[in-house]
Amino acid sequence: MGVVIPLEEGKNKQASVKPLVDLTKADMERVNQLILSKAGSDVAMIPEVANHLISSGGKRLRPMLTLASAAMFGYDGDQHVKLATSVEFMHTATLLHDDVVDESDMRRGKSTARMIWGNQASVLVGDFLLGQAFKMMVEVGSLEALDVLSTAATVIAEGEVLQLSVAKNMETTEDDYLQVIRAKTAALFAAASEVGPIIANTGRAERNALKSYGMNLGLAFQLVDDALDYGGKAADLGKNTGDDFREGKITLPVILAWRRGTAEDRAFWREAIEGGKSDDANLERAFGLITRYGGLTDTIARAQHYGMIARDALAPLPASPWKNALLEVIDFSIARVS
Repeated sequence: MGVVIPLEEGKNKQASVKPLVDLTKADMERVNQLILSKAGSDVAMIPEVANHLISSGGKRLRPMLTLASAAMFGYDGDQHVKLATSVEFMHTATLLHDDVVDESDMRRGKSTARMIWGNQASVLVGDFLLGQAFKMMVEVGSLEALDVLSTAATVIAEGEVLQLSVAKNMETTEDDYLQVIRAKTAALFAAASEVGPIIANTGRAERNALKSYGMNLGLAFQLVDDALDYGGKAADLGKNTGDDFREGKITLPVILAWRRGTAEDRAFWREAIEGGKSDDANLERAFGLITRYGGLTDTIARAQHYGMIARDALAPLPASPWKNALLEVIDFSIARVS
């Protein structure tokens, strides 16, 4: 079983995404309506596959970041709804593609689309959602927003390929790992946060502040996810704990345990990760080694570091309920391991 990591007593214990949910509630209802509309198709399998994942209970944090980052600068149009929906479609497409690449069986407590409809349908419906996302971006009419989100789509794909190239390779460094999660996860957080101030016609400083916020929030978020895989609960992850280990993913808890371990420990990791011997007994041993060498606590410490950078990125901006909600999202993202 995993080891749940306790955090210091304090504000993180009460951290919640609720303030952001409450502030964006009206616009998120419009986003959800647009999601259902744009996921529709005369080809029956497309809405079936898309809605299987769309309706599975994710927090939709990324589109809320787009809505909030526009509203905090006084935007009063409706184009942020299309951009937020585009962001969610990009995220959903990535999940559909990820589950095929990772051969995942479960996603948010349900069978993955690939397990029900097969790999081909999952990939193609993901492509359909990406196409719909780009159509909505064009409808918004902001070349800058289109540039930011299309660049993010390219970076995410690069991150997927990079992760494949380092999978099951125990020589992967922490720098390699950070490059993967910066591309796979943080790039979309950054883009989702940056397009809000773009359509609100803010200055470069405000746009850069939100981009930095999103990038560092994304890094913190993924670091916590990777810690949860070895020290959390399936309900928190939306998948089974230990899935990263079974899939041979090289995440920071593993990298730290490998580098700090003995020759015997490293031989175990080679056999388990590179050799594919990821049975339950080896998973238990992996839990023990990661705990012994501080892999979880130090991964959380890294997440807190990036969380502070995200917090500092927003520091120069005027006080507002929107700013406060975005700051609390940082604490919430990290407090998931408490």
